[in-house]
Amino acid sequence: MDGDVLEKAYKERLEEKIISYLAETKNLDLPTAMDIYYHSRLADKIATGQYGVQYLDYKVVVQILAETEPELFFSH
Repeated sequence: MDGDVLEKAYKERLEEKIISYLAETKNLDLPTAMDIYYHSRLADKIATGQYGVQYLDYKVVVQILAETEPELFFSH
């Protein structure tokens, strides 16, 4: 495997963990947690690798998401 394949697999697993933890901690069903995550600016930063945010622990990422984009939670 080359580095790009490993990075893609890592990001996919990270997204799975973020969505599951988001659903668990915010009492959301998985489709709602997915919707919140994929509509966030943070998801874009992870996808593009901005600021190295993709290397943070998934629990920290969920905390950052809740603190920096609270408006996403009000619509659900």
